Amino acid sequence: MTNLLALWLTFAPADDRFAELRVVDAATRRGVPLAVLETVNRIRFVTDNGGRIALADPELLDRECWFSIQCHGYAPRRDGFGFAGVRVTPRVGHPVEIELDRVNVAQRLCRLTGEGRWRDTLLLGGTPPLLPSPHPGGVAGQDSIQATLHRGRVWCLWGDTQRLDYPLGLFRMAGATLPIPDPADPASDPQHGLAYDYFTDPQSGFARAMVPIAERPEGVVWVSAIASVPDASGAMRLVGHYSRRASLEMELEQGIVALDDERQRFEPVVRLPAEESWRKPSGHPLLVEEGATRWLYYGSPNPNVRVPARYEALLDPAQYEAFTCEPAADPLGAPTWRWQKEQPPSDSTSEAAWVKEGKLDAKRTRFLPVNAADANEHVVLHRGSVRWNAHRQRYVLIACQLGGTASFLGEIWYAEAKQPTGPFTTAVKVVTHDRQSFYNPCHHDFLDRDGGRTIHFEGTYTNDFSGNSDATPRYQYNQILYRLDLDAPALQAARVE
Repeated sequence: MTNLLALWLTFAPADDRFAELRVVDAATRRGVPLAVLETVNRIRFVTDNGGRIALADPELLDRECWFSIQCHGYAPRRDGFGFAGVRVTPRVGHPVEIELDRVNVAQRLCRLTGEGRWRDTLLLGGTPPLLPSPHPGGVAGQDSIQATLHRGRVWCLWGDTQRLDYPLGLFRMAGATLPIPDPADPASDPQHGLAYDYFTDPQSGFARAMVPIAERPEGVVWVSAIASVPDASGAMRLVGHYSRRASLEMELEQGIVALDDERQRFEPVVRLPAEESWRKPSGHPLLVEEGATRWLYYGSPNPNVRVPARYEALLDPAQYEAFTCEPAADPLGAPTWRWQKEQPPSDSTSEAAWVKEGKLDAKRTRFLPVNAADANEHVVLHRGSVRWNAHRQRYVLIACQLGGTASFLGEIWYAEAKQPTGPFTTAVKVVTHDRQSFYNPCHHDFLDRDGGRTIHFEGTYTNDFSGNSDATPRYQYNQILYRLDLDAPALQAARVE
């Protein structure tokens, strides 16, 4: 917040140099972040979290200009020739408001990470409506959130983290904490962002490594599936899976890390065999109580691996169980689903293969929902999360589609089931990104509001894996937050009664 305040103090007196263009949601009147406006001669502007553009280009001020508009999940209005955009006259002191009609079911709220989230609002003399952070972290971009509650705080971890002062950033996990939001407190509404208190280097102020593994400096380190569980003494331990990698394809080592609460960094506690593919934490854990046993369900997004929710059990691969499908001899017969310890788990991808091969009836799958808008399409799920929802009294799934139409990894779907293992029968697309990725989405149930009717999820926005060479300034490789009303009429098709 210190950097944002300094920027505001610098530019507040100079607001007479900037004309304001503001893109708003026609229904809610909220500013729309990530709207791209472009002139005929290819001058491009991107709205900040307030939906604002601060325009100072002399050749554009005080004259009528055409701006084409591209905005994921919104339908810009077209003129008689079919051009999507607006013709406006930018003038200092005369804000221009541009309405867009939302087609996404979910509402894009804000960019959560990276510098310049409120850049244009500040240039126009405004103040960001965001609680201050004691340690902003100075990050330029961050990949893939992991978040959980531990000892009265929200703990967050991110993968590869970019810095502004050099092309190589932090590759051993950045971390931050937050107070646990109070759903009844309007001040803790995440609509404007989250004031992360980063663990930082005291000299540079930049985010520091949370998993340094100083004795093995080669490769990047990624941590997933963090969860807070009790050990034999009753103390809560924050643990997760780590992977040290030479590249996306080559893993150097893997195992379990645990937080050293005194040093506030993670240390490896168990090194797992390289061939261990599923007897380990993965994805975004889900706590499930069955009788006297408390389980952690793992999977991304399918909850198809479980282990007793105890520290010692998490460290022991022999304690893990996999949820497996055994297709019937008759493809139209009922498959057998069971928890067992020998075979790897079944998931959306394996079910899709069995259906294609004629080994499994598509109507009997558990993790391969049908598209509510097209009964002939089944949605192959890639990454995501499953959470219990108090409002729906169901387990709700938010997941990315593998091989989506508008984007290979940018389409987000909603489904629900009575059990964490499904069946998730019908899915509704709630977010689309045109030729941009939005991967590794996670529903943060600690941000649920209105008794669970309103949920929030975030994911990583990037052009990676999209086949699109165009990277969006400031938003590239950062986290974006969405809000979803579970009573939205469009979700009725996914309801399980």
